Amino acid sequence: MTTPTAMVFVIDDDESVRKSLNRLLDTAHYKTEVFTSASEFLSHSAYQGPSCVIVDVKMPGLNGIEFQKALIEHGREEQLIFITAYGDIPMCARAMKAGAIDFLPKPFKPDQLLQSVARALTTSSEQLVRASEKNHARALLKRLTPREYEVMELVATGLLNKQVGGELGMAEKTVKTHRAHMMQKLRITSVAELMVVLQKAEVTLPGKPGTKV
Repeated sequence: MTTPTAMVFVIDDDESVRKSLNRLLDTAHYKTEVFTSASEFLSHSAYQGPSCVIVDVKMPGLNGIEFQKALIEHGREEQLIFITAYGDIPMCARAMKAGAIDFLPKPFKPDQLLQSVARALTTSSEQLVRASEKNHARALLKRLTPREYEVMELVATGLLNKQVGGELGMAEKTVKTHRAHMMQKLRITSVAELMVVLQKAEVTLPGKPGTKV
């Protein structure tokens, strides 16, 4: 399976700005797509590969800050780089706290923007890897029977086979059988590897509400 090409999206209502940014990104060999409004961008499905969005803060209709909020509400995780001639410190702080990669006041240096784009795409790539690992780990866990899952949870908390049997009301020999099947289905050979699978799947262990592995 090939990894999709990284994409840089530009959202700005000013045609001269769109053309200028498109030329700059083209010289840096980035694949780009431009939009005249945040609403137009949101009407498209999320890009499946590494991506970032360069977005103006002040635009007709949905402004940059509202656009960021809309992405978060829809569970979309595009990396944002804000550009603006009207920004202030509280606005910048709010955008960065919500996960923006950068907040650049106009006029900015071309290299400054390209550095932000490189950081954004690196973050996006890492995010996609984590999401893929999470989905894979959860798919493995779904292969377990309800009993195997119960055994797995207790093993992960550090209990020995005899202790697991006491908790679940089963013989130690039966625990060993379930444990062996669980390890085989998860393609692991140790508790340490089990903890890695649970960490990637973001599983919460019993007895530790709200605490993920």
